[in-house]
Amino acid sequence: MNENRDFGFEHLALNVADRAAAERWYVENLGLIVVRSVPTAMSFLADRSGRVVFELYENRGRPLMDFHGTDPLTFHVAFVVDDVETAARRLVDAGAKVAEPLKEVAGDRLIMLRDPFGMGLQLVNRRSPMF
Repeated sequence: MNENRDFGFEHLALNVADRAAAERWYVENLGLIVVRSVPTAMSFLADRSGRVVFELYENRGRPLMDFHGTDPLTFHVAFVVDDVETAARRLVDAGAKVAEPLKEVAGDRLIMLRDPFGMGLQLVNRRSPMF
């Protein structure tokens, strides 16, 4: 019997320099949904499935991650898309930057971007979906 079956992933938290701007960008450009918010402190954003949630919060008393100085292969958030090239162009037009060019790995097509705040964003189209 698996004694850890009671554990379910709830969210990943990121302390960011400008929570409101990051929230707006992720909602407007990635279609994330604000599922809970304390406007002066934190926002919980979910994908449309509700399966993945991350918290953006702004706590100036705590260190920020150096997203610009962190290799996006060390830390990134991945989004599955139908058309990697089209989705990447749309995000670049909205302020993202290409960090690594489009490539194919084991039949999966992916590209690594950085959002306007420096965090790594991977766009992927999987030959065999994970779920």
